[in-house]
Amino acid sequence: MLSIDWRSPAAYGHTKHIPAAGFAWEYLRRNDEYRRDYQTIALAGAAAARNLEEFAHHWGLRFPVRSRRAA
Repeated sequence: MLSIDWRSPAAYGHTKHIPAAGFAWEYLRRNDEYRRDYQTIALAGAAAARNLEEFAHHWGLRFPVRSRRAA
């Protein structure tokens, strides 16, 4: 559970200055179903890789494409 008072306008003053993606994240991270799904994926580790695409699709997430080139 989050520790902020979601009823307090002061807790959301910063949302006036964030891009749409940041606002979407503020909303999504408070969703209990999303948090349960995320926890399931996180605990499964590498075994969850095949479920990550389904998870991302379900929640409308997009991940940046990483270069396959070694650093």
